Amino acid sequence: MDLVPLIKEVDVALDRYLPAESAYPAEIHRAVRYSVFAGGKRLRPLLTIAGAEVFGVTLARALPAACAIEMVHTYSLIHDDLPALDNDDFRRGRPSNHKMFGEAMAILAGDALLTRAFELLATETARWFPPKTVVRLVAELGRAAGTAGMIGGQVVDILSEGKKVSAETLDYIHRHKTGALFACCLRSGAIMGGARRAELERLTRFAEKIGLAFQVVDDILDITGDARKLGKKTGADRERQKATYPALYGLEKARKLADALLEEALAELAPFGDSAQNLKALSRLLVCREA
Repeated sequence: MDLVPLIKEVDVALDRYLPAESAYPAEIHRAVRYSVFAGGKRLRPLLTIAGAEVFGVTLARALPAACAIEMVHTYSLIHDDLPALDNDDFRRGRPSNHKMFGEAMAILAGDALLTRAFELLATETARWFPPKTVVRLVAELGRAAGTAGMIGGQVVDILSEGKKVSAETLDYIHRHKTGALFACCLRSGAIMGGARRAELERLTRFAEKIGLAFQVVDDILDITGDARKLGKKTGADRERQKATYPALYGLEKARKLADALLEEALAELAPFGDSAQNLKALSRLLVCREA
């Protein structure tokens, strides 16, 4: 699966959907674009596009939803890096947004991306899909980004710092903090393609498993990864006494868990046959990665 052309398509679309740096007030638009175009892997847009492809949705029609999800993801990274949360000085190999533009502008840049994401869904997807589908896409992203999803997971993550947590709590954190947005990607693609309920449920199970596997690998790389490839320092989870899979299970068992989750996720795709070929390839890249 050649991801380079797809990533370029996503970047071109993001550039089109965001205000220019020169648009007044320029400072906020520079801050927004600084993080959006900081060299991210575009995993969430790629998942959205691959999920939509299973149901025959073209790239052009899938791009607005894919970009909206990437905007929400980028907003979450900007806010996560703030001193009040993870207090990270670097993201993707360069200074975090608040180190470049100040905390106030970083907060506003995150807010701007979050609100633009919903505006994008409400306007651009309406060019291709009926109102009922647009409403469902908005609801999916709202649920995934809110306290029932990403924010809920972040809250429990913060409350768990420095504490011994159960496997159930750790799973809750990452099924919500990471997995909810992954599920939103696949569910959005399926909704655009008019998937039946059983197909939507199957893709949701796939997304939950692959999202959890992704996070397990992320925890492992914080210990074993190369900071130059990761674009951020390693060992941060241990410093903050965060709940992680290697801390709970050990490195070897955590790696086996990630591999098992990948196989379970791929099994969910079997009924889709060749239409899920790119989604399978992308799944393997998510779990078998070094950065």
